[in-house]
Amino acid sequence: MPKKRKRKRDDGHVDESWLLPYSDLLTLLLALFIVLFASSSIDEAKFSQISSVFSEVFDGGKGVMDSSSPTTVPVPQEDAGAGNENSSYLEDQRSLGEIQENLENYIAENELEGQFDTKLTEEGLLVTIRDSVLFNTGSAEIDTQYRSVAADIAKLLVFEKPRQIVIAGHTDNVPMVSGQYKSNWELSVMRAVNFLSIIAENDKVDPMTFSAKGYGEFRPIAPNDTEANRAKNRRVEVLIQPLVLKDGSAFE
Repeated sequence: MPKKRKRKRDDGHVDESWLLPYSDLLTLLLALFIVLFASSSIDEAKFSQISSVFSEVFDGGKGVMDSSSPTTVPVPQEDAGAGNENSSYLEDQRSLGEIQENLENYIAENELEGQFDTKLTEEGLLVTIRDSVLFNTGSAEIDTQYRSVAADIAKLLVFEKPRQIVIAGHTDNVPMVSGQYKSNWELSVMRAVNFLSIIAENDKVDPMTFSAKGYGEFRPIAPNDTEANRAKNRRVEVLIQPLVLKDGSAFE
């Protein structure tokens, strides 16, 4: 009986045909993980990065096993300094900037640059009006020739989304020695109230969003050591408050 010929073992070759479907499977898993990673909060930047990965994977025809180096997956980065500044806060700041631009246009058209000032602060848009634009010395009654200025400002305080607006009166430190008011405190309060009264004559503003305060001489913006500095301290301020705080919460 002839002996069966033993089949020689081929130790020099390993069948690698399984690597092709295996690499394709890994590529698909990689694409799946990319989608899962970004699906919770997709935006344009993330979508663009994902698209580039898909283009490389599917259009370029490269699999994981075709490259000698690991595939680099772009990781979406949060905006630098985003922190508490969310899109609602930034949009509200842009809106305040537009209000400021409208006010500055009015100031320029009426040549009031030396009497008006606007400034964006953390508390909102602050509009400062020198008292000489509105009042006579020691008086809280708005001068007749300047009532139109207050009425014009009222038009600029009509917003699509109502904002809280605080009107505050300030004085210098020269004591009241005669007249209707016993103290600078009383004078500052009444100036704020009288200015607010003209604003409220505009039926398009919501009186519920306005308030008036008087600080007297106690919140100066310059030392009361010269007449020029005392003039700076005699002022009415209109604070247009934000709708959204920096942490994203609604302003109350």
